[in-house]
Amino acid sequence: MKAVSLKEYTGAQLRQLCHAIGLGDRAEEVCDLVADLLGPAAVRSVDEPPLWRSDVADDHTPIEYSVAFEEDGSHTLRLLIECVAAKPSPRANQLAALAALDRLAARYPVTLDRFDAVRDLFLPDEPRGIFSLWFSIVVRRDDPPRVKIYFNPEVRGKAKANTLVAAALDRLGFAGSYAWLREHTPRPESTLDRYSFFALDLDDTPRSRVKVYQSHYRATLRDAQHAAGAGRSVDTRRLAEFGTLIGGGDGPFDGRPLVSAFTFLSGDSAQPSGYSLYVPVRDYVRDDAVTMQRVRLLVERYGLDRDALERSVTAVTDRPLEEGVGLIAHVSLRIGPPRPGVTVYLSAEAYGVARPSGAHTGAA
Repeated sequence: MKAVSLKEYTGAQLRQLCHAIGLGDRAEEVCDLVADLLGPAAVRSVDEPPLWRSDVADDHTPIEYSVAFEEDGSHTLRLLIECVAAKPSPRANQLAALAALDRLAARYPVTLDRFDAVRDLFLPDEPRGIFSLWFSIVVRRDDPPRVKIYFNPEVRGKAKANTLVAAALDRLGFAGSYAWLREHTPRPESTLDRYSFFALDLDDTPRSRVKVYQSHYRATLRDAQHAAGAGRSVDTRRLAEFGTLIGGGDGPFDGRPLVSAFTFLSGDSAQPSGYSLYVPVRDYVRDDAVTMQRVRLLVERYGLDRDALERSVTAVTDRPLEEGVGLIAHVSLRIGPPRPGVTVYLSAEAYGVARPSGAHTGAA
């Protein structure tokens, strides 16, 4: 039997996923783009170990899919990708990502002004931590793919993360934003709330975002509500309802952490325009069948497209959901502009399926 490459494996999933959410005419473009960004890892057989132990997915596949269910009834495909060099290392992967960014800028309407304003903060010659530069590719029906990048605030070490985030926000014109974040950090004097991502949309539109992500270790939903604070358009009761439904309880969440994301738009001075809560549901269920029950209930409660959810999951796998955990890795609730809704994150499982197991909270 002919070995299947990562490009072929993910390409089959992507074609089906695009058709599942009404983006079938974009499928080949998406597959070509993904193959380019995956680099040398794309042609390697999935029967071999991963070329690099990427933290994008639990099985180290360097790509994750997600489907955003918008409140206006539309769907968005998002792809999180790590570029892997032929001889991978933190520095080599960083250089591979920068080369890929040049190719993207030649192909799509990419604006690099804000990237250039902060790149010296987040792209040192000797990067530390699990990554330095990841890509998110956003695909909608009538627009060219949009590019978002993720920096690692801990790329110079955990102790410098707060300083990097504060400096980056200041350079990008969000005076006072770091003070607001500090005020709404649930446990500011501990190491339990840590900046995990600093993200930029690389386009020049009114909806172009700066997003700051904070991981809340051993947190409760009350901690997440405190992080959301008095953010514009944030309904903290809805936030708690979402977290309880997807996470199976109020916490504390002792496995993978809850994650807050604060969205800053042009014109924001301190207070973010939007807030999102990410629940790493795979740590708080027995198997994917339980996860799917929770997500079905969620989309029905919020009046979202359940059929599109079902099609998206079957596009990625045909295995029984009871036989693994982590296909649906996490689920997020987006509150406020620019696009409120729910996003479901799907694992490619190219290198393996995690077996069902007990969970820290709400396993049943």
